[in-house]
Amino acid sequence: MFTHIFLGAKDIEASRKFYDAALGALGHAAGAGGGTRYVYRTPTGTFGINTPINGEPATFGNGSTLGFAAKSPAEVDAFHAAGVANGGVTCEDPPGPRTNPAFSYYIAYLRDPAGNKICAMCRTAA
Repeated sequence: MFTHIFLGAKDIEASRKFYDAALGALGHAAGAGGGTRYVYRTPTGTFGINTPINGEPATFGNGSTLGFAAKSPAEVDAFHAAGVANGGVTCEDPPGPRTNPAFSYYIAYLRDPAGNKICAMCRTAA
């Protein structure tokens, strides 16, 4: 459905450090780029961070969450730990299992250095 997603960064180098660590814990290479933009390319799409082109301050989307796929609960935990160690702030409930009527999953939420809400999630057995 998506080709790419970009989130605004207030401090591009702080955000790069955060995403290199958090996405690295999910098996992704460090971001490529520099200056005002870094991109993380995968076979299924591109994620990026950038300072806003219009020169206005970066702001987070209230009510928005961007989720990254993880292969296991251990990978979700590693994502969360790496994010917190590199400028992220935990939010929502602690990392752990959740259920809903459709499926069970393991998830961890963070706020990145610009305040964007992100998570890593993997589906688990019911």
